[in-house]
Amino acid sequence: MFKRNLVAAAIAFAFSGPAPAQNSELGKIREEINQMREAYEKRIQNLEKRLSEAEGKAGKAETAATKAESTATKAEQVSARAESAASSAANRTGENAFNPAVSLILQGTFAKTSQNPNQYQITGYVPSGGEVGPPKRSFGLAESELVIAANIDHYFRGVAILAIAPEGGIEAEEAYFQTLSLPRGFGLKGGRFFSGIGYQNERHQHTWDFQDAPLVYKAFLGNQLKQDGLQLRWVAPTDLLVELGAEISAGDRFPGSGRNKNGVGGSALFANLGGDIGASTAWRAGVSYLSVSPNARAYSDTDSVGGAVTNTFTGNAKLAGINGVLKWAPNGNASYRNLKLQGEYFQLKQDGALIYDDTAGTNGFGGPVSGNFNTKQSGWYAQAVWQFYPQWRVGYRYDALRFGTVNNGIVNNGLGPVAADFPALANHRPTRNTLMFDWNPSDFSRIRLQFASDKSRLGVTDNQVFVQYIYSLGAHGAHKF
Repeated sequence: MFKRNLVAAAIAFAFSGPAPAQNSELGKIREEINQMREAYEKRIQNLEKRLSEAEGKAGKAETAATKAESTATKAEQVSARAESAASSAANRTGENAFNPAVSLILQGTFAKTSQNPNQYQITGYVPSGGEVGPPKRSFGLAESELVIAANIDHYFRGVAILAIAPEGGIEAEEAYFQTLSLPRGFGLKGGRFFSGIGYQNERHQHTWDFQDAPLVYKAFLGNQLKQDGLQLRWVAPTDLLVELGAEISAGDRFPGSGRNKNGVGGSALFANLGGDIGASTAWRAGVSYLSVSPNARAYSDTDSVGGAVTNTFTGNAKLAGINGVLKWAPNGNASYRNLKLQGEYFQLKQDGALIYDDTAGTNGFGGPVSGNFNTKQSGWYAQAVWQFYPQWRVGYRYDALRFGTVNNGIVNNGLGPVAADFPALANHRPTRNTLMFDWNPSDFSRIRLQFASDKSRLGVTDNQVFVQYIYSLGAHGAHKF
């Protein structure tokens, strides 16, 4: 535009002359200049319009080319993914197709006891048959665990925990599948697993705060209850923990027994609530219920003259319990200091028939004797564990069992055997005091010193000293709350 004005000014200057003589001529020149300017500007506008249209067409062509290139790239990616998936599926049975997490738990003890651990008994309670006694004296290898776990696919996960006994032999402690994608907070587990009843029952022994289980677990659950069956859990989508669970099982573990029958032999229900109190405190409380139908559940005893006796029980056993846990750590940081309070209460009711079989015939009852048998007994424990310094903890636990009511129809109805012929069911209220110290150099190792005054046996106090080591090798998941 500046150049056009400059040209016009130059032309006007070139044709300038005396004003009176040239007014008419100047007017004509100005009109021609204006016409030239208008024609020039129209031509420029047309050229600009054509340029704009050309640029637009070129941009569309470039966009189309870009889209085509992007589509081709995506097609190549999809093809590559499909090829990868096909290759993965084709190699699924190969050696490297399945790569589970593997870990090993090593445990051992040094034990000193004032009473013979081979004669251990919780007097007043039907023997559970579980491994409830103290470890052998002197040095001993405890049960080790081999853990294998992996996602099977996007629907299921598999876990196998194999217990390696010190004497040799391997047992499937847990071996189960669990779902990964059920909606609305549901989860299903099937196979062999530790039952969800109570608080401590689900936790493996190497995660316990003491070397052994509470007395109530030993007396009513044979140390720890395993289930062969199915478990369904539901966790509510709320800030407050709301967890409900139900189990069905074969019911072949104490207080149940092998039934050799079709169908379900046992069932369990549990419910847990939990949450936070400020930034430093967390809690959980729960209730649980177990129902089983033991059939010919047997235990060995001795009669009043030392003869061998086999007693068998058939009927129903129902266990109800409550539990609570409170954890405190400054601002939720448990690395330096923390306190854990834990307690549980259980009540066991049994109702059925008991058969007394004096196999040696020392009392001469002329064969097995049977009568009604029902019990109502309870037990509880409370413990506190204080981490007073990083890696160092101290803990105290008190256990107590209440003999409650034991109605033995064989004795009450005068059918022959007397109370002295059932020494395992003598009226007794076991108690125990336990103190422990442990050092935890890392998340993978623990060394524990434990003292206990155990009055599980009638008229006898067993003073116990244990030194325990626990080492974890390999991948290991986080522990439960």
